[in-house]
Amino acid sequence: MGYLFTSESVSEGHPDKVADQISDAVLDQFLAYDPTSKVACETLVTTGQVVLAGEVKSKTYVDLQDVVRKTISRIGYTKSSYKFDAESCGVLSAIHEQSADINRGVEREEPMEQGAGDQGMMFGYATNESENYMPLSLDLSHRILEVLADIRREGKVMTYNRKGKDVTYLRPDAKSQVTIEYGDDGKPARIDTIVVSTQHDEFDSDDDKMLAKIKDDVIKILIPRVVDGIQSEEVKALFNKDIKYHVNPTGKFVIGGPHGDSGLTGRKIIVDTYGGKGAHGGGAFSGKDPSKVDRSAAYAARYIAKNMVAAGVADEMLVQISYAIGVAKPVSIYVNTYGRSNVKLSDGEIAKKIDELFDLRPKAIETSLKLRNPIYEETAAYGHMGRTPKTIVKHFDNRYEGAKDIEVELFTWEKLDAVDRIKEAFEL
Repeated sequence: MGYLFTSESVSEGHPDKVADQISDAVLDQFLAYDPTSKVACETLVTTGQVVLAGEVKSKTYVDLQDVVRKTISRIGYTKSSYKFDAESCGVLSAIHEQSADINRGVEREEPMEQGAGDQGMMFGYATNESENYMPLSLDLSHRILEVLADIRREGKVMTYNRKGKDVTYLRPDAKSQVTIEYGDDGKPARIDTIVVSTQHDEFDSDDDKMLAKIKDDVIKILIPRVVDGIQSEEVKALFNKDIKYHVNPTGKFVIGGPHGDSGLTGRKIIVDTYGGKGAHGGGAFSGKDPSKVDRSAAYAARYIAKNMVAAGVADEMLVQISYAIGVAKPVSIYVNTYGRSNVKLSDGEIAKKIDELFDLRPKAIETSLKLRNPIYEETAAYGHMGRTPKTIVKHFDNRYEGAKDIEVELFTWEKLDAVDRIKEAFEL
């Protein structure tokens, strides 16, 4: 019997994501001027206020107010009517120096013997049900909000059957949710339900008319643009006239963002990873430098799972890596292929081969995935996994050390450059 599975996403203007992006923007600024920086930055956002807290060890000095305001402006909170905007919000910093007790457990004379920054277990997951080896329900949820943000920034939409109509009422906060029906073979059969809640201006005194226009624009403008950007014909075919749509189901969404709900770093870890599929170790990512295995080992686990599935070892795979604080080598490696393995090895034997193929010491992960670079603000909205690896040049300003441009490689853990050696090791 088939089943329904649902995943959600939130936009870059969602208060929790605003907090994540500020934390990662602060991290990037430290890494841009001192790649050895140790950073753990938490952010709280609420009506007219940003509070930073955490621990930092660095040779550089960062103008935190400047970083915070630039990030908020980029997201789109630039109007006083939002009750939270880049120019006027207060910024309070309670960041202090990293604990020496933690640092002594991490740093070593031999860099490759650097200990894990904390204990814990991290998970990576991959499935071949989508082109980027992600759960399709989450992938589509992210796509919906990315396109919605594009429409918001464009202001006018000149495509499809609403040609020439203005879509200028969108505000930055939004959420999406996609429910997919899976067939008996475990593959996506159809899209059952799409939920879109988007913050908006109060552009009509009649709430019913306002809601009707937003719903019409979502179904006739947003969704066709999402479908148009999908490369897979199989996925496109899942969009049909029988999809149930819930658009702004409360009827009105004017009050939103940090004014409507406070936001905290690390409160959207399922959106950040696999949308409820697989598993999650509980550790958030944003604001943490790569010595924190909460982040770096989760990226490494995704890299392994994705390359293993792409190589054909299994159609679906979960990889768990666990660490003890101050210890370099993982405590354990666990694999679950959900009975969908394509090799004549047990999951335990696959885990042993992973241990032989990949160096999972924290410093080795940092080096192989190039994680000591300012690459993190881009991860803080629309998911850390399933993204497209690319090289870009990022510009940084520092009133104390001047401006600089840095070429960085984003989303290195999404590369499929281990497929050949995996095939060789598994004789595929």
